[in-house]
Amino acid sequence: MSAVEAYLVAHADEALEDLKAFCRIPSVSTDPAYRDGIRSAANFVAQRLTRAGFPTVEIIETDGHPAVFGEIIGAADAQTILVYGHYDVQPPDPVEKWATPPFEPTVRDNRLYARGVSDDKGPVLIPILVVEAFLKATGRLPLSIKILVEGEEESGSPHFSPLVDTMRHRLACDLVVSADGAMWRADRPSMTVASRGMVALDVVVTGAAKDLHSGRHGGSAPSPIRALAAMLASLHDRDGAVTVPGFTDGVIPPDPAILDAIDAAGFDSAAYFAGIGAPAPDPLPSGHDLLVRQWLVPTLEFNGIFGGYSGPGTKTVIPSSAGAKITCRLVAGQEPGKVAEAIRRHLETHLPTGYSLDITRHGPGTKAFSIDPGLPALAIAETLLGEMMGATSLRVAMGATIPIGSVFKEHLGVGTIFFSFSTSDEDYHAPNEFFRLDNFSIGQIAWARLFQRLGLSMGGK
Repeated sequence: MSAVEAYLVAHADEALEDLKAFCRIPSVSTDPAYRDGIRSAANFVAQRLTRAGFPTVEIIETDGHPAVFGEIIGAADAQTILVYGHYDVQPPDPVEKWATPPFEPTVRDNRLYARGVSDDKGPVLIPILVVEAFLKATGRLPLSIKILVEGEEESGSPHFSPLVDTMRHRLACDLVVSADGAMWRADRPSMTVASRGMVALDVVVTGAAKDLHSGRHGGSAPSPIRALAAMLASLHDRDGAVTVPGFTDGVIPPDPAILDAIDAAGFDSAAYFAGIGAPAPDPLPSGHDLLVRQWLVPTLEFNGIFGGYSGPGTKTVIPSSAGAKITCRLVAGQEPGKVAEAIRRHLETHLPTGYSLDITRHGPGTKAFSIDPGLPALAIAETLLGEMMGATSLRVAMGATIPIGSVFKEHLGVGTIFFSFSTSDEDYHAPNEFFRLDNFSIGQIAWARLFQRLGLSMGGK
């Protein structure tokens, strides 16, 4: 065990307390009610970077939530990596489904439960702890390290690309290593080499100018919920395939290497449905087909429907409006703007007379992303994970969206690898999100070794 790794082990209890403190901050980026929590989380990151030994730490204001930048220079000829993460979290709703309060971190069964602990507060804290360990144990770093922690990832990173463009000279580096992302599963090391893009919309259908008594006006007044339900149903066929004309325009066939990884994964579809607590469909799709759908097929999902009364008991009302929140996960070749416009045209076509339609798009959206399979750092990270976890690392795709890879490629001209120790079963974006404490420990050792190996392999400038 190296001096750096010994330091990390010796200070494990302190690291856990730091993570708990971070997770107590309600840094929800999508809800203005949490604005104070966002600012507190940015301050926490800045203070923790300073305590770790970063001589340059700055909170960078944007047109939305602030980002935090830190920089520490290694040897004069050292290569530079940029570490990426985010401090914002998803809303905790529905709060009543949490076993313990979402912003009161709780350890159960060697897991830490809290909103944001897996996505991304635990993973982004790890490299900060590792930098501190290098400086405390050896007095130096094997690389020059920059870090950028944003506060809008969970709301689509609407200001991230302009931020990186503005800061491109300060962010100049040889490689980006993302602490955001996830291992595909807990029992098999994996490296994410592709992720889907995303576009998000709010759809609101309005009838009358005010809510109406359903006895006095029922049968004659417009019913926005009924109209919306019919419109939403028109977006898919009976098997769930998207029926929007133009939705799949430009789709590029997937990399055959990802299809090979799907074949090698041996995904158990019955176990998947059991794991999410859903009845298995009949006929049961193969594991191969499920992974193709999750990784390589574009989707259109309803994230929420609202309108009228949903409290206890009844309220005999015809609401004036009804709406839905929609997100689409995109694959290579799809353009977010064109997908949004195709959905708009489809919904306008299916809007009944006597109603108005309003569609709001959240940010520019994100294109799908894939890593250069020949990137040397990818092979280094794969080898390291295989050694530490005792199994060959798989190259996998991700059904989720991490927009930063394409942003860094566009503005900095460098590749990105994802090196996160979250796993996809840790219920991020859902109640009872957790982070395995074993992964919190293993991740620190792995990041320490990654810094060391990247420093040796990348050499001097």
